[in-house]
Amino acid sequence: MSFQDMRRTIIWLTVFSIAMAYLESAVVVYLRVIIYPEGFDFPLAPLRHDLAVTEIFREAATIIMLLGAGYLGGRNFATRFAGFVYCFAVWDIFYYVFLKVLVGWPDSLMTWDVLFLIPVTWTGPVISPIIVSCTMILLAVIIITSNRKRGDITVSCFEWVLLIAGSFILVVSFVWDYCSFLLRHYSFIGIIHPSDRNALFELALQYVPVRFPWMLFTAGEAVILMAICLLFRRHSKKNA
Repeated sequence: MSFQDMRRTIIWLTVFSIAMAYLESAVVVYLRVIIYPEGFDFPLAPLRHDLAVTEIFREAATIIMLLGAGYLGGRNFATRFAGFVYCFAVWDIFYYVFLKVLVGWPDSLMTWDVLFLIPVTWTGPVISPIIVSCTMILLAVIIITSNRKRGDITVSCFEWVLLIAGSFILVVSFVWDYCSFLLRHYSFIGIIHPSDRNALFELALQYVPVRFPWMLFTAGEAVILMAICLLFRRHSKKNA
């Protein structure tokens, strides 16, 4: 891929991701006006079943759209993966930028937010997904620039193991506080197969974030950064 082609691709991926971020933030503004007229806060307000299902599928559709943009912007698996990662990161960062511009939220980078709903509720301070997004941009830039220089960028099996392991640790850190709350009242099996779903739902609506597991989050970030460093060093040696 020539420099001009790479620059044009990155520009359009960026424009697409920022536009998607505005669309996402606009939807959230509408939802908050309807569900949280006094302003968003924990515990979460009850959501009608049809709206909850719609929201879950909306999140899934967002990921599919970002995957599609990454796929169209790449020429092999590594660059398509990098395109998806880059789009996701830019979208996530500008989602918060637009929320701040539109409704003045979040109050600070340490404000808690609901990050995702699949397969359970993810929560964390706003700064945590922003840190992850910056790491994702770093990974994408290294893959894309290395591919431009050599055209056959690959991610080794060990690097994939580190990336997947680090990502898993990060996911655990985001669901840790919410799952800890539920596990104080139910067993693991009781959550998966509750005898009374309404009681579990009512309990979930009482959840208020208490503590974010920064040590676990840092460990996940460290593992991913290790993979990025190995990838960068390996391809730097090849290009030398």
